[in-house]
Amino acid sequence: MSTIELTKDNFDEIVQGPDGKGFVFIDFWAGWCGPCRQFAPVYEKASERHPDLVFAKVDTEAQQELAAAFEIRSIPTLAIIRDGVLVFSEPGALPEPVLEDLIGKARALDMDEVRAKVAEQQA
Repeated sequence: MSTIELTKDNFDEIVQGPDGKGFVFIDFWAGWCGPCRQFAPVYEKASERHPDLVFAKVDTEAQQELAAAFEIRSIPTLAIIRDGVLVFSEPGALPEPVLEDLIGKARALDMDEVRAKVAEQQA
């Protein structure tokens, strides 16, 4: 599976998925950004190696509202949403081994524990 262009119009459909849950990696980028262009092939290869996950890209120039909603201040920024919870968001182009390690850690998360921590922080 290749990456999907994520926009404010298709965000809910892609991120929530058909059953209200999703596991989505989001690359916030811009065409003028050198590190973004360097990270793009690494991200694309990861999307091919992990067809069970959704890999999306947000062009921060075209989707300024979406970039603002995620408080993107530096690009590239990688965000991970799992079961409707933002579990990771960090700027920087990642080398392939680091991205693969991050994917493994995101898969291994105990989402019940994550939801409990989120509820605790919101209380």
